[in-house]
Order: sequence, then structure tokens, then C-alpha cells
Amino acid sequence: MEQIEINVKSTLDNTLQPSLFYESKSEKKRPLLVGLHTWSFNRYNQIDNMLPFAEKNDFNLLLPDFRGANVKGNPEGQKACGSEFACQDVMDAIEYVIENYNVDSENVFLLGASGGGMMALLLAGKHPKSFKAVGAFVPVCNLVEWQKHGYGEHIKACCGTEEEMFRRSPMNYIDGIATSNTKIFHGKHDPFVPLEQSEKLYRAIVEKYPQSRVYLDIFDGCHEMDMVLASHWILKQYQKKQNIKVTN
Repeated sequence: MEQIEINVKSTLDNTLQPSLFYESKSEKKRPLLVGLHTWSFNRYNQIDNMLPFAEKNDFNLLLPDFRGANVKGNPEGQKACGSEFACQDVMDAIEYVIENYNVDSENVFLLGASGGGMMALLLAGKHPKSFKAVGAFVPVCNLVEWQKHGYGEHIKACCGTEEEMFRRSPMNYIDGIATSNTKIFHGKHDPFVPLEQSEKLYRAIVEKYPQSRVYLDIFDGCHEMDMVLASHWILKQYQKKQNIKVTN
């Protein structure tokens, strides 16, 4: 698949925001996988993880930048880290490729890990009906709590106040996430983002919305994205048909 550099005008500040796009070779409309980069990197860091999946399954692949890394040295840092601008950049890029390429708008999937997992949950909360399924690996779910784990200076540089940190946290969007089709994956031995971040979010959702299609998968691993688990989740949701009720 050929790598295409696209620049999409932000609907919020009219700046051109970069993404990478890999187009399916099919002449028919094909599904779109939207891959979200991790906390300290940019649009290039998920190519090795996600491009083999897209090639094997004939999916289009979109890798947005959404204002780059969530770090103190990023000049766009205040518009990164789950901000309104970062979230809208992803949605603008999705709309652009749907309009300009052979993308099946009924089959858009969202996948991210770590900071990308946080973004996946934020987008599931803000735009739950835009995605057929969302996969969030080892996500940061509460920035206020997570600032104690060594990333405080970066979170503060991006967000400023604790009020803003919580406003950009998935824990602030449980009502929206509850209406999405989302699986949260978290490594049992994650040393960077504690498992309790995902557990607290999941419990808050299922206690308020017990019938929600939000799931938690605790896997035997650390701070990582297992593409075998991710692939199984995405393909199962892509191929899923109406469940047949089993009777006695």
C-alpha cells in the first residue's frame, strides 16, 4: 500500500493538519482503520503495528497526527493531549478520507494505545456513533490521577489546571462511551499506566449503564498493544451479524 501524506484544514482553527493515509487497492469501498499514536510520538509510530493488518485484511488505514506528542517541548502541546483541537483533527481527517477515497463510512474502526488509547476513549465518548468499534489499549483514563506517575510536567504543560486535565480525561465522558461499542484492553502488569485506571472507568460505566457494549479485557502483559487481540476484536465486529437468541 502506498503511503499518502494528506493535510486537512482544521474546522476549528483553519490550520492544515497532517495525516498518513494508506488506500486499499480495491475498487470497492473498504473499511477504514483509524490508528492513534502513543503519548510521546506522532503519526509515524503506529505504521509497523497497523499497516500489516490493513494490508492483510484490505482495510484503508488513516494515521492522524492530532497535534503531535503530549510533551512539554511540543509547541502545539496545549492543542494536543486530548484537547478539543486534537479530537476535531481526527474527525476532520476521517471526514476527508471518506469524501475523497473508497472508504466505507459504515465500517470505521478506531484503535490506539497509551495516549492513543486515551484518545480512542475520548472520541468514543464524543462521537460514539461514528465508529463501528473502538479498541483502547492501556489507556490513560484520568489525567489528574496519572500526573503522579512521572508525566506530571508534561500533563501540566499541555493542560494547565487540574480542571482542564479532568475535562480531557475519558472519566469525564462515561455517558458517551457507554453508548459506543468499545473494548478496553489493559496489561495486568503495566508499570506505566496502572490497571486501576481502566478498571475504575469500566466500573463507572457498567454500574451506571449495565447494558452498555463496553468491555474490559485484562491480558497477561505490560504496557503494550497486542495486535493479535486488536485484530480479533476489529474483525469480529466487522463480520458481526445479528445475534441469534438461544432457547432451551
